Amino acid sequence: MFGTEVPDTDIRDSIQKLIDKYNSEDYAFQVERIAGGLQFMTKPAYQSSIGILLKQQSKKRLSNSALETLAIIAYKQLITKTQLEQIRGVNCDYTTQKLLEKELIEIKGKAETPGRPLLFGTTAKFMEYFGINDINELPTPKDFPPDENKIGEEKIEDQA
Repeated sequence: MFGTEVPDTDIRDSIQKLIDKYNSEDYAFQVERIAGGLQFMTKPAYQSSIGILLKQQSKKRLSNSALETLAIIAYKQLITKTQLEQIRGVNCDYTTQKLLEKELIEIKGKAETPGRPLLFGTTAKFMEYFGINDINELPTPKDFPPDENKIGEEKIEDQA
């Protein structure tokens, strides 16, 4: 940046100093690793007070249908709207549109099937919203047999 190179060790050391500084009891927030980056987050002891003050809880709530749709997309990554509707048993146009608007899901490409339907997957904002760093940190569904208990599709290498 600005023609100056900063060694990675200096950056890591500075980040660790910030983390240590804000972990003290003098601050109501701390530095957390979220969605592959760093973010200032309210410490748990202050969360409810600030949540009440700012009324953030009601603004960020997702409906049950949105949560259900989002969970299916998160666990099935990448999934078409038709597959999603087969799992849910209802039309998902409105819900997927709302999740796209909230930037919790995004279009990741097109399927190689007739009609080339859109493929949906989760975003970094999804990981931030749920406080995870990687999609593999999602809870493991205990109701599925081990061979079905995987997140997303495995890449199959072309053996030709």
